[in-house]
Amino acid sequence: MSIKKHHKSFEEKKCCVLIPTYNNASVLPDVIEDVLQYTDNIIVVNDGSTDNTLDILKEYDEIEYLTYEKNEGKGFALRAGMKLAENLGYDYAISMDSDGQHFASDLPVFLKKINPDRPAIIIGARNMNEQEQKKGSGFANKFSDFWFWAETGIKHPDTQSGYRLYPLKEVNKLRYFSSKYEFEIEVIVRNAWRGIAIEAVPIRVYYPPEGERISHFRPFKDFFRISILNAVLVIFAFFYGLPARLYHYFKKKSFKKIIKDDILRTKDSNLQISKAVGFGFFMGIIPIWGWQTVVALALSQYFKLNKAIVILAANISIPPMLPFILFGSYYTGAVVTGKDLDLMHFTSDFSFETVTRDLFQYIVGAVVLAVVAGLTAGSVTYLLLKIFRKDKTAGQ
Repeated sequence: MSIKKHHKSFEEKKCCVLIPTYNNASVLPDVIEDVLQYTDNIIVVNDGSTDNTLDILKEYDEIEYLTYEKNEGKGFALRAGMKLAENLGYDYAISMDSDGQHFASDLPVFLKKINPDRPAIIIGARNMNEQEQKKGSGFANKFSDFWFWAETGIKHPDTQSGYRLYPLKEVNKLRYFSSKYEFEIEVIVRNAWRGIAIEAVPIRVYYPPEGERISHFRPFKDFFRISILNAVLVIFAFFYGLPARLYHYFKKKSFKKIIKDDILRTKDSNLQISKAVGFGFFMGIIPIWGWQTVVALALSQYFKLNKAIVILAANISIPPMLPFILFGSYYTGAVVTGKDLDLMHFTSDFSFETVTRDLFQYIVGAVVLAVVAGLTAGSVTYLLLKIFRKDKTAGQ
């Protein structure tokens, strides 16, 4: 594709290149010149540089730039740049580091992945097996990828890469609390919870010789901040993040489409379907009223179970079935704990108050009943599927 076509593509897709920079004056002109070959839509955020960065920026009439005296951090610079980009009428921003490690020739790869009907944060995935890659960096990347998976259920090959495309309208809706390097984790985790896709494209990276590398990453302080952020996000992921992500997933589909695509046409194996049914029955009976659906969704995401089947099976706790579940739990609890059960008293005065008189008995019985019902439902489902359904994953 010719250079003119690249410029036209950036204009048509309302996309700009966002470059946060701090004391990288020695390589910044080369980075800007490389990007100018593909587009004039450039925003540079000067994050309190103490070198001659500002003088360099003043030499380029075709670019926009923000500058402030105090160094606030990369996250702050990205947030400020994305807000400016949206105010200037852009729909997308591709962030690049200003240290010369990213190749402008990879910009078209991001443009090709843009889908207006499916907002996504697209991250440039580096080849982590390259010889120039530091062992420490490889470990840090795997560490970050693991926590991202734990917080979202999404596997991504390079969550630390700063070469990214952001859909501005979606990303700018949130108020972020990170201002340093950890922002690049927060932004993808919290947007994944909202149903924004997190995708990857392959990119190349230039690693300068050891003596020429420019890095403002502070190993102890920044790694500590990132670890604290991940600890907080993991806690929020269970109670809010994962259920919210699943809510947005189901919100995009009609009930009819969920039944057709996620249940009737599922490619899950017979065993996977049986596990989902059994787990759904278990969650429908376990005594965490008010939280059953939320926890079921979060755990089905974590254990990679078919969410639609889990929720459908969990509906065993719908109102018509509640009296039977409560009675069964109470009775099972009596059997397990060895207590006597006055059936006449129980049936003549059946209420939640009745159950709470022997709360321990009820909870024990509900847990046991949930396990037994889950195992039974899963086993029966598996036997029926073996008889009436061909396992679509067999032989693969």
